[in-house]
Amino acid sequence: MNETVLAVCISEQKGTRKHPVPSVVLKEDHGIIGDAHAGAWHRQISLLADESVDKMRAKGVVLQAGDFAENILTKGIDLKNLPVGTKMIIGEAELEVTQIGKECHSDCEIRKLTGQCVMPTEGIFAIVIKGGEIRPGDSIQALSQLI
Repeated sequence: MNETVLAVCISEQKGTRKHPVPSVVLKEDHGIIGDAHAGAWHRQISLLADESVDKMRAKGVVLQAGDFAENILTKGIDLKNLPVGTKMIIGEAELEVTQIGKECHSDCEIRKLTGQCVMPTEGIFAIVIKGGEIRPGDSIQALSQLI
């Protein structure tokens, strides 16, 4: 199966759903230019697999790209099992996985609807090692892990 980007999403303010855009530009040690979550910290970029979103869709919830506040929605790559330290090439950019999952805030709309949310266990976070543009259709290649 081809590992690809299905959608790239941003939000201009924290605490809001992200919305799909045609492309994003990543800046080294910063994240996505124009995204509210960018900055000098360990969760510059969030990624979620469409296969994980499908688990929630199976519960009858209609979901679009960005509804879990993910920056990059992927297909064909088992994100949740990539160890911290894994480097990835996506489009022109290089990322490094820094965290698997996160605590879901109590007012999460998805959790209220279904009683669960996949982002805390299946979403991953990364920092930007090399900047560049990413757009839907770009390939994803996991390179290596830090030991």
